[in-house]
Parts: sequence; C-alpha cells; structure tokens
Amino acid sequence: MNLSLHFIGVGKMGLPMAAHLQAAGHAVTVSDPDPARLARAAERGLRPAGSEALAQADVVVSSLPHDAALRNVGLAVAGALRSGAVYVDTSTVSQRVSAEVATACAAAGVEYLRTTVSGNNHMAEAAQLTVMASGPRATHERLLPLLRCWGPNHFYLGEGEQARLMKLVVNLLIAQTSAMLAEGLTLGQKGGLGWEDMWAVLGASAVASPILKAKAVQLSQRDFSPTFTVTQMNKDLDLILAEAAACEAPVPQTAATRQLMASAQAQGDAGDDYAAIIKAVERSAGLAR
Repeated sequence: MNLSLHFIGVGKMGLPMAAHLQAAGHAVTVSDPDPARLARAAERGLRPAGSEALAQADVVVSSLPHDAALRNVGLAVAGALRSGAVYVDTSTVSQRVSAEVATACAAAGVEYLRTTVSGNNHMAEAAQLTVMASGPRATHERLLPLLRCWGPNHFYLGEGEQARLMKLVVNLLIAQTSAMLAEGLTLGQKGGLGWEDMWAVLGASAVASPILKAKAVQLSQRDFSPTFTVTQMNKDLDLILAEAAACEAPVPQTAATRQLMASAQAQGDAGDDYAAIIKAVERSAGLAR
C-alpha cells in the first residue's frame, strides 16, 4: 500500500527516516523551520511543502526536539488532518504532553501512534533503528510495513503512552553506561593504564554491550564528535527524572549522572557527544587533556 505522507522535522534523525519512506514507494512531502534542513531534504529528492500538505496526507510523521515542539505541532496536526488519518510521532518527550496530543487527536477523529525509536543518526541512515510503538493496536498493525522502513526490530507496548516511557528507560541505561565508562576509564588512567589498551580490553570483555562497542570506534581515538549531544542528553535526563518523580521510582544514580552531565555542559562540552561526561570526570580527577 502506497500512502501520501507528510514528514515534519527533517534533522539528523528525521531526514533519513523520511528518505526511507520515499524509497519504499510512498509519496513524501516534508516541512521544517530550518531552511538549511529543507535544502538538504530537497537534495535527497524530498519535496518541501507547507501546512496545506496536512489536509491531503494519509499519514503525518514528526520527529521533534522537545515537549514544546510536540505540543505546538501535535495540536496543529490534530486540527488539520481529516478524520481517519494517522499521526505518527517519533520524538522523545514526556508522557504528559503526549497525552495532551492524544486527547486532541481523539476529539478530531485522528488516529495517534507513538513510535519512539532507539538508535543514532548513523543507524537511522542504515535503517537499523529499533521502533517502540504504542497507541491503537489496529493502527500499528496496519502501518507496520511503513514502520519497517526504519529498522528490523519492532515492539508494540500498549494502547497509551507506553512507548514514551520505554524510550526513557532505554535512554536512562544509555546515560548510565556513559557514566560507568567515565568512572572506569578515569580509574584506569589514574592507575597508569593506556587509553587505547583499555578500550581494546573492554571491547572483548563481558561488559562489551552493543553501545560500548559502537562508542569504542570513536572514543578509542578520543573523538567526541556528536551523535547525540550533552545538551540533548541533559534534556532526556530531565524527562527521566520527572517521570521517576511522578512514579515515585528512586533513581539516585541517574540523578548523579545528570549532575555530571551538567558539569560537562558548564565546562564547554555542550555540543560534544554525551560521552563527554568522561572528560568531566577526568577533570575532577586532575587529568588534563
């Protein structure tokens, strides 16, 4: 089934996701407030369009940076789509704001699917994302061929906001992995171990998770080019801590990691990869680079 799709937000994640949908034979238009992003989308054969595209779309997909963006875009989409159309949002946001959008969609007769994704921009380009979905089960089943354009691993988690919370659980563990690496690598350096030697051993050890192996490629060369920045991780950690408070779930280690990320941001690493938490811990140990 070929669909008329409109994709809102063609940044590092959204652009390859939109391109994969078009490559699968769907008619895809795109919008973004950044002209440079629209130019890059046009270079990949995606046609920019204005708000008029919403009324013509079978499915609208969005990839947005934060709660405020989802509230603004989601409410506009709910008001513009025809009854029976589908709104699919892939953003990492709070359950609370997502539920606001769900209420607006229900009132307008729009089906609302939350499809958070796990993976970085390189994985998005390679169509290797993991997709976590919640919302109407029948809608998910109907759109599964479309969602498979983004990656091979798919999980349906429930009728409500479960995909939002699952994404935060995943990102909690990712953030904690970076904090664990920061402490371990700092200890090793203080004791005289070589940086590249430690990465070689870790990659062959019992702790060699997929994310550790992926980070080793860059970090063994002390390359902190961002796939996901310190600033972005701090946003997600704030979401995680807020959800934990609402659920009365103690997350003391995550709270400490948020403080270390704040230190990395304050010390000038805001635009680096979130693994720059390693540099913050190194500095606290007197290791100058």
